[in-house]
Amino acid sequence: MTDTATNLEKRTLANGQIAVLEIGPAPANIVDRALMSSLGDALTAVADDMSVKLVIITGAGDHFCYGASVEEHTPDQVGAMLPEFHAFLRKIDELNLPPVLAAVNGRCFGGGFEVALACDLIAVSEGSLLGCPEIKLGVFPPAGSALLPLRVPAGRAAAMLMSGAMVSSQEAAGLGIADLEIPEGGLLKGVESWAEHAILEQSASSLRQARRASRWPWTDALTRILPKLEEQYLNDLMATNDAKEGIQAFLDKRPPNWSNS
Repeated sequence: MTDTATNLEKRTLANGQIAVLEIGPAPANIVDRALMSSLGDALTAVADDMSVKLVIITGAGDHFCYGASVEEHTPDQVGAMLPEFHAFLRKIDELNLPPVLAAVNGRCFGGGFEVALACDLIAVSEGSLLGCPEIKLGVFPPAGSALLPLRVPAGRAAAMLMSGAMVSSQEAAGLGIADLEIPEGGLLKGVESWAEHAILEQSASSLRQARRASRWPWTDALTRILPKLEEQYLNDLMATNDAKEGIQAFLDKRPPNWSNS
């Protein structure tokens, strides 16, 4: 079933035990406010279905997600968009869900990477690239800043966030950003094969309890740390000239002209 208004396709695997939520439209699969709302509603529905033992969030086509909508980061929209995005990430944490796995193919950048980091598990297809390039637009990723240090040492997270560097699927698996690396071309099949023995043999109700018990680092990051970073982004960062310049330069398809102010 496809929600054509927000380009979210919903289907199942393993006789209904795996719910697949595929974001689109390809190739970019941009995370915008409409998609957040639709994806949040789909997760709420899954939480009420005790036959589901694993949720997979993945991207249509060859990529997971190029990032969040840059248009929604302009000064006139970001004040509404950012709190909604962070509320969506908290919804992933708060709902009584079975394990949620981000199945990453191709590019997984910016807001898309933040969605993956908010999930319990990350599987990467061989050849994919992941990272937070926001610094190249003169901004920083609040959710990435809160969540990436849950998977890599703080120093490595800082280096990625301040340089905007991408990591390959192999690097992501080696660093602990990814839990599984799947051969190219067989991402969902590989995840389903892994889940048959790792997840699907378990009790659906017990999986939800185990997820809730293991999520405390995410809960702390999303409820205690992220609001402070959101405030810094909206009140301090967006008061700078270069944050506005970086966003506008991207929209104008030109190099930014930094004033360092």
